[in-house]
Amino acid sequence: MDGQDNQPPAQPLANGADTAPAAGLISQYVKDLSFENPNAPAIYQNQNAPGIDVQFNIGAGQIGDEVHEVILKIEVRAEIEGTVAFIVDLTYAGLFGLRNVPDEHVQPFLLGEGPRLLFPFARRVLADAVRDGGFPPLLLEPIDFSQLYIQQQDAAGQQPTGDIGQA
Repeated sequence: MDGQDNQPPAQPLANGADTAPAAGLISQYVKDLSFENPNAPAIYQNQNAPGIDVQFNIGAGQIGDEVHEVILKIEVRAEIEGTVAFIVDLTYAGLFGLRNVPDEHVQPFLLGEGPRLLFPFARRVLADAVRDGGFPPLLLEPIDFSQLYIQQQDAAGQQPTGDIGQA
């Protein structure tokens, strides 16, 4: 004997069922987009850079068998010397198909990896809306949604469930 196991190769399941975990982005879309420019045209006379406040909210829900919707809500408020320059509310969403994913990995995927996949597209929509409103495009820095998920779990006194993979 050469020390190797002489076991036969694994056989496919008799019924041909695919039991491997799989996750994929089915589609993505703007659910809601609002841009307010309440002090135009006077705000364009002020050449100072606005102070920008950005808030994120992430949600997820199951909408069908093996189909989940991930919602990335971004709210931006820009002010110049106490005067509102613009307000943007964007709700960007994606449908994700999850098959054979263990329960402990579903939430970390939907709240960590899902927003990571949607963010570049939401960022572009937001930048275009700000530019179309007469301001320089607002380019948000990349966000580590997986790390945010883990921090929120830690803050809530819960152990993060499962590993969050990269696509």
